[in-house]
Amino acid sequence: MDKQKLNAVLSAMEEKWIPQMIISDPAVIFYLTGAWIRPGERLLVLYLNKDGNHRLLVNDLFRQTKDLGVEIQYYNDTQDGVEILSRFMEKDAPVAVDKNWPARFLLRLQELNAAGCYVNSSAIVDGVRQIKTPDEQERMRVASKLNDAVMEKLVGALSEDHTELELKDILLKLYTDAGCEGFSFEPITAFAGNAADPHHEPDASRGKFGDCVVLDIGGLKGDYCSDMTRTVFLGTVSQRQREIYEIVREANLRGIAAAKPGNRMCDVDNAARGYIEEKGFGKYFTHRTGHSIGLEVHEAGDVSAVNQAIIRPGQCFSVEPGIYIPEENIGVRIEDLVLITEDGCEVLNHYPKDLQVIPFPEKG
Repeated sequence: MDKQKLNAVLSAMEEKWIPQMIISDPAVIFYLTGAWIRPGERLLVLYLNKDGNHRLLVNDLFRQTKDLGVEIQYYNDTQDGVEILSRFMEKDAPVAVDKNWPARFLLRLQELNAAGCYVNSSAIVDGVRQIKTPDEQERMRVASKLNDAVMEKLVGALSEDHTELELKDILLKLYTDAGCEGFSFEPITAFAGNAADPHHEPDASRGKFGDCVVLDIGGLKGDYCSDMTRTVFLGTVSQRQREIYEIVREANLRGIAAAKPGNRMCDVDNAARGYIEEKGFGKYFTHRTGHSIGLEVHEAGDVSAVNQAIIRPGQCFSVEPGIYIPEENIGVRIEDLVLITEDGCEVLNHYPKDLQVIPFPEKG
């Protein structure tokens, strides 16, 4: 196991007076062991103990060929995996269980009286994962650099009159060609009124002269996620579109400026949202300003009005304000990832944010 990450989790357990922990989330198990194990409906548990009696409980179908730095206990489909797990546990001590463990396993463990009490462990592990190690930080830089290059090529394809779904297909090939493992999330390629839906799913719509285009894209590289949004315009841009675009761009810049150690996550949200509200578009900014990111595109720790957590060096999150006006067929979002440094933040995306008008034919 990664000793630096493991020791950080064990230290956090000690601070919370937690002597043992059950981890079932495959992403967290990969985070600690370097092995992606996707068990489907079968039991998968990394058991941690303050005294070092760690075990990885894995079904026989997922035999590991590498040394993961932890003793592996295999079980088969005819065995009660939860009962086997209970044998390792301290019967009278509290156990922390992560939020993703299916109830059928937890209820069985409780039937076996395997621990003194049960508490949620996710806040402990999530807090450790928020602070990216130097290796993780470099992986985030690499993923975002590739995303910049892919965005440039995708924007270049807009003049070719593709549907939203065709753009999604083009995007997947661009990521593959760039050496990525695929999408880090389902992308948004949205024209005109579709751009006014913050979570639009690409369809057969085609862009037309004067449309705004929202491109929210991310790729997976070296197991780490990228995420970026840019909004461009086809053929021409109206004064109304330009006004809204510049407001969102300034909100993005203000949010980034507030992303520094000692500030709170809600301060970043307020910096971006407050400016949009000041300009009279507050009701059209309908989602949080951002989310943490790393191994997963949405990790614990959002950039919202209610998150008063203090920002710390090593955190990585998005700053993505937007204005969405369906009745005007206008949607604008601008998103960058920031990596918190000792005295501010490093913006991981470098694709330009100046307003772009893409050459596009005016038909009919």
